[in-house]
Amino acid sequence: MESTTTECAACGKEGNSDDMNNCNKCHLVKYCNAACKKKHRKKHKKACDRRVAELHEEALFKDSPPREECPICFLTLPIEGKKSVFKSCCGKTICNGCIYAMQMSEGKDLCAFCRTPPCKSDKEEIKRLKNLMDKGNGEAYNALGSLYRLGDHGLVQDDRKANELYLKAGGLGSAMAYYNLGMSYNKGKGVEMDKNKAKHYWELAIMGGDLMARHNLGCSEGLAGNHQRAMKHLIIAARAGDKGSLDNVKHGFMVGDVTKDEYTSTLRAHHERQKEMKSDERDKTERIG
Repeated sequence: MESTTTECAACGKEGNSDDMNNCNKCHLVKYCNAACKKKHRKKHKKACDRRVAELHEEALFKDSPPREECPICFLTLPIEGKKSVFKSCCGKTICNGCIYAMQMSEGKDLCAFCRTPPCKSDKEEIKRLKNLMDKGNGEAYNALGSLYRLGDHGLVQDDRKANELYLKAGGLGSAMAYYNLGMSYNKGKGVEMDKNKAKHYWELAIMGGDLMARHNLGCSEGLAGNHQRAMKHLIIAARAGDKGSLDNVKHGFMVGDVTKDEYTSTLRAHHERQKEMKSDERDKTERIG
């Protein structure tokens, strides 16, 4: 494969493109060395910031990535958190339908994935979470953060500790943790209320596929009068299966912020995603509460 020749954006010197330094932020220009990069920084800043903003918007308004599947039935996990359970024994998130099926088939309260018995105490549950955390499991950090948020399992309620765990969990890939951290800044729980930081963490959650964060940000944009951005967020979330977002899109259609074609295609995609999350076992668990 032939190498390409590129000019340094600062001095104009030609060089092998593969050997030159990229602008780390926008990747639009290349430099022959670090000195040229530093020399050109001030002149390049405006174009760089503009391109970084464009890349951010592209990432923010991409369609939501495919949602995680239940490791047992391989159906897409429900959007509502109460319809699935994170298991501290194996670190898997299992839908209530599979938990119900396990109880009905074997008559035992075992983990439906790894067959581990439930914890006998709060301390054992926390120990299991910490074992997963030692292995870098972001969802375990998020789960422990929520226990601190609630003051549950014998822990003293501590919003600051919860937020520390959420931040760590987000860095390890938990989109839900970034959503939770955004809620902390939105409500001022353990931190000073800061709507801009709430938006920042919701955007990180959105890029990780969290639909609740996208719904919240869409509603916030709507309240701020940014109706076009609001509907873009809500349409993406509704197409991914979120019912609350679909209700908002319907309202947007009724007041003229959403076209008939947009609403029709969103409604069709929403129904398809909902079908992917349905099973007889999941329906049974909803009926019995």
